[in-house]
Amino acid sequence: MTSTKINTGILSFGMSGRVFHAPFIHISPHFNLTAVVERSNKTAQELYPEIISYDSVAQLLADDTIELVIVNTPNHTHFEFAIDALKAGKHVLIEKPAVENIAQFDELIEVSKKSGKRIFFYQNRRYDSHFLDVKKVVESGDLGKLVEVSFRFDRYKLELGQKYFKENNQYISSGLTYDLGPHIIDQAIALFGKPLKFSKTTSINRPDSQVADYFHYHLHYPDGLNVFLTGSLAVAEPLPAFVLNGTKGSFIKTMADVQEQQLIDGMLPNNSIYGMEPEGSEGKLVTIDSSNQKHISYLRPHKGDYNLLFNAIYENLINDVEYPITIDHIRWQIEMLSAET
Repeated sequence: MTSTKINTGILSFGMSGRVFHAPFIHISPHFNLTAVVERSNKTAQELYPEIISYDSVAQLLADDTIELVIVNTPNHTHFEFAIDALKAGKHVLIEKPAVENIAQFDELIEVSKKSGKRIFFYQNRRYDSHFLDVKKVVESGDLGKLVEVSFRFDRYKLELGQKYFKENNQYISSGLTYDLGPHIIDQAIALFGKPLKFSKTTSINRPDSQVADYFHYHLHYPDGLNVFLTGSLAVAEPLPAFVLNGTKGSFIKTMADVQEQQLIDGMLPNNSIYGMEPEGSEGKLVTIDSSNQKHISYLRPHKGDYNLLFNAIYENLINDVEYPITIDHIRWQIEMLSAET
């Protein structure tokens, strides 16, 4: 690195750039928000007066002052732009889904090695408050031997979305599986590692839809652990997002993280109340003691904090600390996303 404050460029300033990336780069003491690509509407300078707004990806990649590039363009362009950025001598943070298939993934990793530039994978949902609660319960051992775990990411949205690349079946990375699937697949991998085997089911339910709007994975792990991952756009009454059952108890938690809505509403991620869940969203822990008595408690939620992901990138680039979202984790994810049903 040429400095300890990392000059960063963002390849798109749609919702992803405005909400999930620019605010964190802007407030961080470790990064400079240097440039963005805006092909038509030029709005970034209204929020960040010092930012350079380029007309094309090629122009941004030609900027020799930029050290880290965030690839947050439409899903099917991730592979091409990440390759171009690595060859241009940039480190890369790539949005989910990283790529469409294992062949692309292998080439991406090979180019990263040859270029000497590092690639990071953006899995912000590891830092949701509700997932941090689940992680703590799993690591505590309070549930005993885990038997069944269920993660859900549901919405009710029967109308087709406006983003063409998510609704058109000419793109491999379209549909709900590639949209929400990477979040809960990554969460399962972060907790339990690679499954021994898995099965996958998808279906199309919305009128005139070309792409899957329902997915379900069954992951088999050692010692009889079954993990179920489900996403749907036809759930009118939200179900618990996390249900864990073990030999000593159960844990139930709703999807209560507030970061996305706070960011959409304009809150900066250095606000004192950023990432704090509202009262009433506590996870329910039910345990059974040795005398078969039931005990119920409600766990105080963690603070969600996507800043931790960007801090981890900085620590890897400057201090060579291992980045927690590993190449193997994303390889296993892509295998699951691209698997036949």
